[in-house]
Amino acid sequence: MIVQPVLIIAAALFSLGIYGILVRRNAVMVLLSIELILNSVNINFVLFDAMLADTMMNGQIFSIFIITIAAAEVGIGLAIVLMLFRNRQTANIDEFDLMKW
Repeated sequence: MIVQPVLIIAAALFSLGIYGILVRRNAVMVLLSIELILNSVNINFVLFDAMLADTMMNGQIFSIFIITIAAAEVGIGLAIVLMLFRNRQTANIDEFDLMKW
């Protein structure tokens, strides 16, 4: 198995996720960018698990945990965004100042 193309794809996904977090102002787009970052980490875990070929499959187990955490993050994050959207009529991150003093 050739490692470099898969690592380049994972790095590109990670870079797109970081770019999305830094540039986007919509809360849903920021959550999607976080998902891109987590998926790039999953690709790396599965790749290195396949390269090492160990019997415990640690990379795949960590990937399942990350997918579970990402699903919980999306559920809670979208619930928070929907409640803020109901109160403020916007999903713009710059306008969420509810936690300020």
